[in-house]
Amino acid sequence: MVSKIKQISDRAVPLIGNDIDTDRIIPARYLKAITFDGLGEAVFIDDRTALNGQHPFDFPQYQGAKVLIVNRNFGCGSSREHAPQALAKWGITAVIGESFAEIFFGNCVAMGIPCVTAEPITVQKLQELVTANPQATVSIDLEKLQVQIDEFTAPVVMSEGTRTAFVAGTWDACGLLVANAEQIKTIAAKLPYIGWGKLAAS
Repeated sequence: MVSKIKQISDRAVPLIGNDIDTDRIIPARYLKAITFDGLGEAVFIDDRTALNGQHPFDFPQYQGAKVLIVNRNFGCGSSREHAPQALAKWGITAVIGESFAEIFFGNCVAMGIPCVTAEPITVQKLQELVTANPQATVSIDLEKLQVQIDEFTAPVVMSEGTRTAFVAGTWDACGLLVANAEQIKTIAAKLPYIGWGKLAAS
């Protein structure tokens, strides 16, 4: 089944700060994990420990929020896929920010997590609105490329290729393979080298 992502609407968690790198999102010691299961519990673990429960990801009003609102150059540092995986395991399904590190952005796209950018003043306004009302719904419309919270609406940016991939569902490589299974079998049957293994075995 192809997974089209056109709109994300949910509560949000504001995370203020520039240049938050992947080692802060999920420390390197967690890279030895065999699976990504449980990474959500460790997301921002060092920052949360240092702040003694005063980190946004620990505040009760943001538990269950699915939209993350960040600032400049979020996800910089190493290219570890564990960073977006940890965010996803915590529950994040979309990110709004001033800018993103390129590899982090690419990893998010591969996982189906839209990352849209907005002007700094827009991001600050969104963070302020969510801080004032944690129960407010933040809606990201990938077709209209806009974000809305209560009466506040602003444009967001995503490259046309990436936007189309989300809206059409082509971001999901595995989903595309499953959706086109019969066509793949038909083409594979016409390829002479597909049967080489059988010939060798005989």
